[in-house]
Amino acid sequence: MTWRDVLFEFDGRIDRRTFWTAFLAVAVAELFCHAVVGLVADDRATSIVSLAFSYPEFAIMAKRGHDRGMPTAVPGVFFGLSVLVDFVFVIDAAGTPEQPSPLLMMLTVPWLVFAVALLVDLGFRRGTRGPNRYGPDPQGPTIYRIDRQD
Repeated sequence: MTWRDVLFEFDGRIDRRTFWTAFLAVAVAELFCHAVVGLVADDRATSIVSLAFSYPEFAIMAKRGHDRGMPTAVPGVFFGLSVLVDFVFVIDAAGTPEQPSPLLMMLTVPWLVFAVALLVDLGFRRGTRGPNRYGPDPQGPTIYRIDRQD
């Protein structure tokens, strides 16, 4: 699987190492873009940066979810909430840092809980051994060794 596949395709499976490598690379690039845009623009512009990075982040999480046997809809719900949170900032309905809007709080709290649970599941738990409905095991074929005691 190429990096183009990892970042922009939704088919297949990736292991934990590929997940963390891609996830951290995209996160560093996104933080850099946030820093640059934050120097010259407001929260609405940084929310647009977040929206731009949602696609590769979703592709990475979807493929890692596939390795865990998770349907694409699970990370899809997470990214749907992410887009809604960013949209609240884009339409200037987030309130202020001192007084966030009720709408922002209503979306952000479940999003944060979901984010932590999804990160733990995708980042630390082993994928399905052997092939599953999303493709072959990214760590290769499973070989079972039976030691005979004669």
